[in-house]
Amino acid sequence: MSDQDPDQRSWLDVQWRKARNPPPPVLRAVLANLAVAVVGGLLILIYAIVAPSADLTPWVVLFIAVVIIVGSVATYLWVELPTGAGTERRRSAWSGVLGFFAAVPIAYIVLVVVFQVLLGR
Repeated sequence: MSDQDPDQRSWLDVQWRKARNPPPPVLRAVLANLAVAVVGGLLILIYAIVAPSADLTPWVVLFIAVVIIVGSVATYLWVELPTGAGTERRRSAWSGVLGFFAAVPIAYIVLVVVFQVLLGR
């Protein structure tokens, strides 16, 4: 290795750098789905506190469907394809697919947190 070659980064250093600088489309997809999921999770939590003996199954199914649909549409509207040198704004179905793939784990994580709060009270 010569004196001008850059130092090799460790695996942890590379992962830390990736975590600090996520790609904007991925960050936007996660944020859009997280916003929808948090609002829905809070609504389920409030409903479960107000009506403690109610069955939450239909509300959980509705929550998952809404997070997937609204999160995918919000991601589609918010995430655009790179424009390159032009100024034209372009969207693709892949933006919606990115939203779908972000929505599924986010909905699950929010439901886990909501039910942990409910079981802990």
